[in-house]
This record gives sequence, structure tokens and C-alpha cells, in this order.
Amino acid sequence: IFCGDGTDLSIWVLNAQRLDISDELTAILDKIRPHQDKIRILLNKVQQIDTQQLMRVYGALMWSLGKVLNVPEVPRVYMGSFWDQDEGSNDEWNSRAHSALLEREKADLVRELSLLPQNSIMRRISELVKRARAVKVHAFIIHYLRKQISGWGYITVWNKAEKQAELIASLERQFVLAARRYNLPLGDFPEANRMRRALHEIKDLRDIPRLNKYLVVEMERIFSHDLPQLLDAASKPRRLALD
Repeated sequence: IFCGDGTDLSIWVLNAQRLDISDELTAILDKIRPHQDKIRILLNKVQQIDTQQLMRVYGALMWSLGKVLNVPEVPRVYMGSFWDQDEGSNDEWNSRAHSALLEREKADLVRELSLLPQNSIMRRISELVKRARAVKVHAFIIHYLRKQISGWGYITVWNKAEKQAELIASLERQFVLAARRYNLPLGDFPEANRMRRALHEIKDLRDIPRLNKYLVVEMERIFSHDLPQLLDAASKPRRLALD
């Protein structure tokens, strides 16, 4: 099973008759947690079970996924019967009972696959926007912390090192102050402990070059002009031929 940055969609096929979220599958789900939005579940061979069993299996699957993934919304679950033995099986009553449902589920799956190229582009643009916002926030965090240290113009180097350590120790509070001063959304700020570990690797924050205001203006232009144009161009539907 592969589901990472290079994957647009990962379809996991589960047998409706032998449904079990094993420890191995649970471990895999935990490792790919950052990419849960790319996962789709295909509950296969549903024509071998009756309607009542199907409802129980579907409910148990949704409950198990919610428990394992620990998210408010689990991946989309499709139902189907993609295997060669259906045509010669004796489950004719189940086939008739599920036929309308399976046709709709198949149509939904095909529709999502047909929209995959466009959705993939939109996802990558969204990731680009997210990273650009993170770059902006990181730049202003360093700028703010650097200013707090550089403002101590007549204090010894030792005391400035103490000031830097004090700022890093109270990083959560510094995030709030920086967000207020530069009008930045706190949701774009990095996780404090991770940022703190990275800052501990820097001996003197004043060694980092000052914030380039020209680059800040260019970044704002990208947010206000370039990215909206890119999103508008990517959102235009394209017709894809499916055989």
C-alpha cells in the first residue's frame, strides 16, 4: 500500500465477507495519517451478502475507521462487486436487491476518477498556498524574535543570549504577540515545540539577515494576484473522455 506526496488517490479494497481492521492495517493507517484525504475505501463483493448484512458490515466498517483514524469524517466508502465469479454465482436475489445501489456507487466512483486530474491540480495549488503562508509566518517569527533581541542595544552579548533563550522558552506567547503585531492568523503558525527545537540550533538569531521588505511586498502580490488567478484557471472544468 502506498499513499504519499506523489499519490493523488489511493483505493483500498476490502472484502465485505471478511471485514477486519487488522493491527497491520491500523499501523499503516497511522503512518499515512497526513494523507487521509487521498484514501478511498471500496467494500467489495457485496452481492454475496443480503441487505441486512450489508447494513451491519457498512456500519461496522465506518465505526472501525472512525476509531482507528480518530477523525470526525472518515474516508469515502464505495460499495461494489468487482470480481469474475458474480456472473455465475447463485446470489441472484442479492444481485437484484443491490443492483440499483451498486450502479449508483459505480457511477460515483467513475465520476471521482474522471475528476481526479482537476482535483489533483487543485490539491497541489492548495498545498502551494499552505507552504507560501508558512514561509511568510516563519519569516515574520524570526523578524519579531530578532527585533526583541536587537532592541537591547546596550546589553552584553551574554545577556542577549539569555534574552534569546527566554524568548524561545516562551515561544507560545511570542507567537501570539507576533500575530497581533503583524496581523497574522495563528492557524498558520507552526507547532511551538517543533519550532523551539529548530531555534535551539541557532546560536544567535541576529546572524540571520533582516527581513527583506521588498520580498514581503512581492509575496503579498502573489497572495492577492497570482494565486487567485491560478486557482481560477484550475477550477475551470475540463471534459475527459472515459472508455
